[in-house]
Amino acid sequence: MRDHRNLEIFNKADQLVLEIYKQTASFPRYEVYGIISQMRRSAMSIASNIVEGCARETPADYLHFLSIAYGSAKELEYQVSVAARLGYLPNDAVIVASSQTMCRSLNAFITGLKSKIAEARKRKDDDSGLKPKAQSP
Repeated sequence: MRDHRNLEIFNKADQLVLEIYKQTASFPRYEVYGIISQMRRSAMSIASNIVEGCARETPADYLHFLSIAYGSAKELEYQVSVAARLGYLPNDAVIVASSQTMCRSLNAFITGLKSKIAEARKRKDDDSGLKPKAQSP
């Protein structure tokens, strides 16, 4: 099992959750069941799915939960953009940049993990003799 606390991507997601909670505290009260709830759930989902993925045993399960986290990050990126356009975010540039950075970071993390998994499979196949050998003339 992996320890999510050792992952930089988790720590970024955790900080983003805290920032979203702080930023949405000043939103209009009539948005409590609307955009406030959506943004908080999306941010929490990013970090929570990273944690759950780390608790899974197989690389495929880990990637599955990271993919869900990425989807939540994209949702949050859109929700932050709506909140900024509605004028709800006093310092929107910072939170917009944070949500965009989270998307890019997760995408890069997932891409890197997929590459490592593919390399490990290739080495395993090569080591087990499953790779067809070149025939001599």
